[in-house]
Amino acid sequence: MAGTISNVQELAKQPIKTIPKHFVYQPDPSAPYGGRPSQMLPTIDMNRLVSGKDFHVELGKLHSTCKDWGIFQLVNHGINSSILEKVKHEVEGFYRLPLEEKMKFRIREGDAETEGYGTVERDGGKFDWSDRFLMIINPIHKRKPHLFPQLPSSMRNALESYILEVQKLGKKLLCSMAKALDMEEKEMMEYFDDGMQSLRMTYYPPCPQPELAMGITPHSDFTLITILRQLCDVDGLHIHKDGVWFPVSFLPDALVINVGDNLEIFSNGVYRSIEHKVVPNAEKERMSVAIFINPKFEVDVGPSPSLINPQNPPLFKRVNPHQFLKGFFSRKIKGRLYLQSMRIDDDDDGKDNFA
Repeated sequence: MAGTISNVQELAKQPIKTIPKHFVYQPDPSAPYGGRPSQMLPTIDMNRLVSGKDFHVELGKLHSTCKDWGIFQLVNHGINSSILEKVKHEVEGFYRLPLEEKMKFRIREGDAETEGYGTVERDGGKFDWSDRFLMIINPIHKRKPHLFPQLPSSMRNALESYILEVQKLGKKLLCSMAKALDMEEKEMMEYFDDGMQSLRMTYYPPCPQPELAMGITPHSDFTLITILRQLCDVDGLHIHKDGVWFPVSFLPDALVINVGDNLEIFSNGVYRSIEHKVVPNAEKERMSVAIFINPKFEVDVGPSPSLINPQNPPLFKRVNPHQFLKGFFSRKIKGRLYLQSMRIDDDDDGKDNFA
């Protein structure tokens, strides 16, 4: 298993002026910072998307946003503010616990999916300036008994309520995307309904040298979609678009939705997953909760059959989900490189020849 460090939060409490070298990242000269001020993400209104006279207009906006941006903020999402507040309270409470209490949920040796609490080693022996707690939450039988079931009851109940709401919301969003792609909703449902889902709670401590560190290293998610809830008013999310990196911000009550590699593959490249990273703040902490929605284990990962024809040949290989996950976890997280490895080359016949 990759190395882990489980106390970035504790390290940040010390009066240090320089960060340890294993947190220092060299900037990528091929993807410079754009020098732009923080830009507001495109907005999709869930109310307009599911009903009303503006339905087709909002569906068209969703389609163009998934093609051009791969990320948007969702407003009027329908999740009760009391549920959101309870989740915020419980996650903040978890990260206020003594380290020995949090360590009861630490990542265990040999866990290939690195579920649990800790910080995972990245490429080149580097570590992110963040602590995270990752758990598979669906299917229910795949929940590890020493993680979600062992959370304090108030936290478990708050997260369970939030998970149920996000699952319903994710289903509505993916069915809307199916409509926008001129695909039968049934086909999308057969691909993802009751599929693998995981939840990650992340804490980004203040960093004395934020220009050298990475809250989360640049990557695209391997999901269909990711649904992110920022728990405070501290921004830090940066996206790679039009050849440069720039920071983004969003409305306080919005959820952030991003297209993942799986949806780019399933849409045969119509929708694009977005490469993103998190930059720590010099003075303020940041917390977030992300839910990752993936296809079910019983279906192959590949382009939608209904989108493939002689005029639109498959751009990606078709593999079983275990191969896909094994390939993803066997590589260090880095940009969109894993997605590129799934592409069919000009001399590739597109069969199940995943390597």
